[in-house]
Order: sequence, then C-alpha cells, then structure tokens
Amino acid sequence: MEDLGEIVGEFLMESHENLDQIDRDLVSLEQEPGSRDLISRIFRAIHTIKGTSGFLAFSRLEKLAHAGESLLSRLRDGVQPVTPETITVLLLCIDGVRSILSSIEENGSEAEVDIESMIVRIKAQMDAPTDAAAPAAEAAPAEAAPAEGGPAAEAPVSVEHEAPAARPAPEPVTDQRQPLGQMLVDAGAAQASDVASALQQQIEGDERKLGTILLEEGKAAPTAVSEALQSQAPKRSIADSAIRVDVDLLDTLMNMVGELVLARNQLVRGVMEIGDSGLVRSAQRLGMITSELQEGIMKTRMQPIEHIWSKLPRVVRDLSNSLGKQVALVMEGKETELDRSLLEAVKDPLTHLVRNAVDHGIEEPERRIAAGKDPEGTLTLRAYHEGGHVAVEVADNGAGLNVERIAQKAVENGLLRPEQIPNMDKRDIMAMVFQPGFSTAAKVTNVSGRGVGMDVVKTNIENIGGAVSVDSTPGEGTVWRLTIPLTLAIIQALTVDCADQRYVVPQVAVLELVFIDGNTTKVEYASGAPVYRLRGKLLPLVRLDRALGLEVGGDQGVYIMVLQADGRRFGLVVDRVLNTEEVVVKALNTRFKDIGLYAGATILGDGKVGLILDVSSLARRSHLAVDSERETVSDKRGQQGGGTERLLVTAVGERRVAIPLDTVTRLEEFPRDRIEHAGSREVVQYRGQILPLVRLSHLLGAYGEELEGDTVSVVVYSEGGKSVALVVDRIVDIAENSTTARRDAEEDGLVGTAVIQQRVTELLDVRRAILAADPNFYSDSMDDMLVEA
Repeated sequence: MEDLGEIVGEFLMESHENLDQIDRDLVSLEQEPGSRDLISRIFRAIHTIKGTSGFLAFSRLEKLAHAGESLLSRLRDGVQPVTPETITVLLLCIDGVRSILSSIEENGSEAEVDIESMIVRIKAQMDAPTDAAAPAAEAAPAEAAPAEGGPAAEAPVSVEHEAPAARPAPEPVTDQRQPLGQMLVDAGAAQASDVASALQQQIEGDERKLGTILLEEGKAAPTAVSEALQSQAPKRSIADSAIRVDVDLLDTLMNMVGELVLARNQLVRGVMEIGDSGLVRSAQRLGMITSELQEGIMKTRMQPIEHIWSKLPRVVRDLSNSLGKQVALVMEGKETELDRSLLEAVKDPLTHLVRNAVDHGIEEPERRIAAGKDPEGTLTLRAYHEGGHVAVEVADNGAGLNVERIAQKAVENGLLRPEQIPNMDKRDIMAMVFQPGFSTAAKVTNVSGRGVGMDVVKTNIENIGGAVSVDSTPGEGTVWRLTIPLTLAIIQALTVDCADQRYVVPQVAVLELVFIDGNTTKVEYASGAPVYRLRGKLLPLVRLDRALGLEVGGDQGVYIMVLQADGRRFGLVVDRVLNTEEVVVKALNTRFKDIGLYAGATILGDGKVGLILDVSSLARRSHLAVDSERETVSDKRGQQGGGTERLLVTAVGERRVAIPLDTVTRLEEFPRDRIEHAGSREVVQYRGQILPLVRLSHLLGAYGEELEGDTVSVVVYSEGGKSVALVVDRIVDIAENSTTARRDAEEDGLVGTAVIQQRVTELLDVRRAILAADPNFYSDSMDDMLVEA
C-alpha cells in the first residue's frame, strides 16, 4: 500500500509540472496557432496524464483528460483550427485536471469534482467546426462512449492493459545503439569492405576493438572514430541527471553551513592570535573549503525566476480577456537566479503587481487609440542582478499614476496634511499607494479597489530584507521595482564600532569610506543638519549614535560610510570601521523587528552578538529621503549665487586653467600613439567610443613648446550621453574658490579669472570652449564622431 502511495505522490508531482508546462504552451499556441510542435507537446503531456490516471484507477481524471486529448488530436490532425475559444476550453480542461489532482492530494479521492459540464463544453467545441470535420467530430465522442457507459471499475482495467503496451513500446528503439562500423560507413569515414575485414579478424580471434583495428591499419581517421564512439555512448536521460531533494533538508544543510561559517570565523580569529604558521595555513584552507561548501549549498537552493514567471502569461491572458484589454507580456532576464525561499516570498507580490498593471495601468484599446498609442499595451517583466541584489521590475506603458489624485486621497485619508504636498517629492507622493487600505479605484471590482494589496506587497518584500518602489510618468507608464536580497542566509558585511557597541552593515549598501580628521576633511552644518562635501556635492549625514539614542560623540577622528538606500545616498557617521567578514544572518524576534532599525543579528568572530543595521530604514527614520535632494539643489544655488565651488586646476603652457569639478567625468592619460585622425580632427578610442580631442592650448592660443613625453593628460567631459576629451599639459590640483572673487574674462570660452593658490587662474566655460573649437559640436559632429560600442 505504501508503494502505491509513493507512486501516487510521484504522479501528482509530475502531473503538476506537466500542467504548468501545458499552461505556458497553450498561451504560446494562441500566439502562433500553426505550431505543430506545441500541439504535439501538449498532446503528449495530456496523454501521459490520461494513461497514468487510468492505471491508478482515477476514472474521472482519465475521462476528462481523454476528452481534452480528443479535442487536441483534432487540432493536431488539422481537422479543426486553433481559435481563442479552443484555447479557452482547453485551459478550462487543464484547470479541471488541476482541481481533480488537488482533490486527490487533499482527500485521496476525485469524487467531489464536477467534470460533466467541462466535458460538455469540450464536446460542443469539437462539434462546432465545419461540415467537413463532422465525421471526425462524431468519431471522437463515440470513442469515449464505452468509458462513460460502462461501470467506473471497468475503465481502469481496459487502460491498464493498454498503458504498458502503449507507453514503453518506443523506448527500446531509442536506446538501441548503432554498431560503430555502421556509423563510420554512414558518415563516409571508413569503407564498408575495410569494416567487413576488421569484423572478420574479430571473428577469427583478434581481441582488439573494431575502432582500434581500423585505426592501426590506417583505414579510419582518429577524430571520426572518437566522434562515433561519443555519439554511441548512451546519453544520460533527464530523469537520471537530476534528483528531487526535500526543501527542508536543504534548509537544514543551509543552517549547518551557517554554523560552520561562524565556527570558522572564531577559529580563524583564535589562530591569528596564536600566530603558529602551520595552524594559520590549515585555518586558511578550512576557510576556503567552507566558502566553497557554502557556495555549493547556496547553488542547490538557487532557482531561476522563470519558475514563478511561468504562471504569469496565463494570468495576463485571462485578466486582459475579462477586462476587454489587449496586453502583450514581455519577459527579460528569466534566467536570473534567486534563493528558493525568496522565490516563494516574491511569488504573491509579483502576481499582484502584474494583475494591478493589467487592471489599472494599461488602458482600454479605445483610450489608447485616442491618446495616439498602439491599442495593444505592453507589460514588461525584467529581472537582473544589481550589486548583490536582484532587481525585479514590472513596467507597463499605460496611463501612469495620477499624482494629484493620490495626494488628494492621502489628504482625505489623513495620511498627509494639505500644506505638505507642495514641498513633497513626486516619488514620495507616489509611495503613498503602499499605505494600508489605500486605493484610488473609483469602483470595487473582483480584481482590485478594496485597498488591500500594495501594503501587503510592501510588507512581504520588506520581511525578506527587500525594498519596493514605484516611478511613473503620466501618459507613458509605471515601473514597480522590487529589490530582493540574493539570499537570506550569509552576507558580506562590515563591522563597525559606535559608542562602545558593535554593529554590522551589509557591504552591498556601502559605496565608500571617508575618514574625518577635522582638518583636511570635516563635517559641516547646513541649517543645523550635518553634511559632508563629497566631490563638490553635499552628502547628508546620519550620526549612528544619535539615531540609536547612544551617547553622541565628536566630529573628529570618525568615519563616514557612504551608503546607498532606495536610490539615495547618505553618510553614516561611526567611530571605527573594524573589518569585513562573512556573517550569518539570524532572524530577529518580531518585537525587535518593529523597532525598524535592524535587519537581523549575527554572532561575530569573538562570540559576541552584533546587530545588523537596516540601511533603508535608517535613511527613512532620519528624514533624509526628501532633504537630501533639497540640499543638493540649494547647494547648486549657493554655487551660482555666491559661495564656493570646487575646481580642477590644470596647466596649459604657462597658463593656469581651472575647470569646474562637477563637469569632469574622468581624468585619463593616453599614450600619444593612441591618438588617431578622423578628417581634420584628432580622436582616440575610449571605452568602446570614438572620443574627439580638443587641445586647450590651441583653443586658448597658449602655443608654447609641446611637452615631450609618451602620454597626454586629458579631462573627459560628458553631457547628454556625449563625451569629449580636453587635452591639457598637466593636472595640478583640486582647489576651492569663492565664486564672488573673480573678474570677468575678455576671451571667449572663459568665465573669468581668479586668484587660486597664489596664482592667477583662468576659469574655463567648458561648453563655450567646446563650441569655440567646433561650432557644430553639439549638433552633428558628435553624431558623426561617437560610435556606440
């Protein structure tokens, strides 16, 4: 009995996989109705389910599968065309099969599922076509009649006799191996007479292999023989090349590897303190093996995101049909892999976003035509890796979000005050849709409008350490973006000290580290808020000690960790940055989760517990989301109206020329021999582009002696996707200058002159300088010059 239970379990698992594939194939078949391959594949899958269900005495399942198979055989034989109605009926049949399988799984019986109505619809579909097809239409139900008329117990018997004969019969043919000699003759790699004489030698007692005889007598080429042997070797079947493993077992293995990583960290720390070279070597080897083992276990848990995407074409088809919309689904990056537990967590949010995009995002064909768009909307699913995370985007080219409507609804619901709206960033208003109970739908439908959904999407994604955001352009469409960690288990992290406490910051979020000594680098204050000038732009700062309610320290001898969260940058001020190590993430108790500053905890190498900081909630709690952009804007205003700007000081002949640092993309040195000519211009190949050169010495009339040397120094300037290289004699320094202390210049291409580092320095207006060198530069020359890689 137990064996039968196992067989049924295998049958259920296999059938569910088959049904998922049939779902996808049917939706594809609707797009390309003439595809024989798709029809054959669907037919084979249903035939397999029918045969096995008969063998296991599931008569209702067999009857339904048989009806579906009869309709498919008509499509396969070309008796009946593939129409959207046919596809709908077949999808209905598949849903019926699925519900019977679920019933078998839950109750062990299939009795409760009503299949009669489905069979009636399938038969009606078979009777619908033209007169020429009528005899075939009658033949099919007649074929099904004995199974319907006879007692249920008899059906499995007839199929039981049929199934073993029908299914395994072809297998011996596929497994038969062609003789090597025959293969060589067929490929024209050996003569039939030579093969015959070699076989004769074997009969007479020669123990050498046939291939060896032919090779040693020079009657066949070695490559031909090895190719024939390879193709003769039996291929591993799909069933043999993979095994099913219980997910719980993988979870246990993952936990054990996590513990191993912790033990490894502690051991390595202890060994380093002892300093015995033999022990250090062993510890390093152990570390390497642990990392490889951890990577291997991770890979067993990784699955392509296609697993959850495969259900979505059907969702989009059904929903767009019921709403009378036309929607094309495009999938990009379906091979992107995610940890299986995350895949499960992402499935529902993703389905919800897709349903929402079809329901709210994409307009009806009439409205799209009126707006001058293609009547068919496009829904794009995109998945890609981005700095240790997986980003999944659901983008539609629909009407976009109505920001005014969202703001008005947020005020109605008491989430915002009317006076806040004018100062708010557009994205922050859009983010209101993630609030519980928030809906702008005019009426409640069976798809949406109850205000349940987006808050659940946000909660589910944040529970697994991810983030969700939305960006929308009215009239053009909306992009929902999920950022998901690759795995929940082990991450690379930096350990930091703050007010005698030790914390952990995920390395994924860290862009760079800056040491503040109080002299050359210092913290400034803009309207009472700490900021740091990072390459000419103001970076808002968060003091970790203040955010966590610890004793606040000074601004000297501290580190700024430049972090990125939710697309915005900020600096986190900590006392010390210790080291980077792999840490095992332990989930926090729900009570701690509500604090919202910690993503988890870990056990550090010295055995102490370290809390892992949640970077995005730190940014939100410190109200940086809006301020950071406002400060950058006010900073730019300050630069224009009076204040300081950072300049790159260069030498051109005897003259000093300063270039505003925020216009500089990169500083490069090119070997002179890399400079080529295109027409009258000098160009250089750079990062897959052809980069025009502008010599500032020619432009400013600073014709001194050309500096000798193998390289030239250039400042790469980029604007709007176009770049140019400004050639200077040498790069001197980066300096700050008061924007008020300058004189206007008489020459074209210069903004003015100023005294910088006790030298009169000319301030370059880069755009005017480039236009002075080539008036057509911004119009046609760039298009001629720049060849994208």
